[in-house]
Amino acid sequence: MFQIRIHGRGGQGVVTAAELIAIAAFKDGKIAQAFPYFGVERTGAPIEAYARLSDQVIQTRERVYNPDILIIVDSTLIGTLDMTSDCDRNTKIVINSAQDKKDIKINFPKENIFTIDATKIALEIFGKNLSNTVILGAFAKDTGLITLKGLEAAIREKFADKGKEIIEKNIKAIDKAYNN
Repeated sequence: MFQIRIHGRGGQGVVTAAELIAIAAFKDGKIAQAFPYFGVERTGAPIEAYARLSDQVIQTRERVYNPDILIIVDSTLIGTLDMTSDCDRNTKIVINSAQDKKDIKINFPKENIFTIDATKIALEIFGKNLSNTVILGAFAKDTGLITLKGLEAAIREKFADKGKEIIEKNIKAIDKAYNN
């Protein structure tokens, strides 16, 4: 079983990102679950969401305490929260940042850190900072836990009511991140 924890702020699509990972994994033939962890936080407050992927039935329903993958949608949280305290040295971290991984101020093995400027891609494609789906393209490439095809299918399903233009922009965004 692979456990994924996603950090971001309320309103950045962290919960949607976890759901898209789970849907993509399901489309790829895996068993998956996704769920948020937050209280009465408001837009802009730090939140977490989780996903689990497995080839077997997932029994646990608790929070992800020791993630295999950590996704940080908002790099401004680095230094304000200790997001790596429950991670082991094998955890892979995917960060939305314009900085090179060697410049990221996080005490963790640099070979396990992957950065992508998801915000830049989001601004180019959407005209605003909707980086949650963008970072999933990098997640798919860097981890191999979901396929690009599965992620595209997840976007088509999850955003079906948002219209063709939104779907196509999101697919363009994940493709660009995947091939970055």
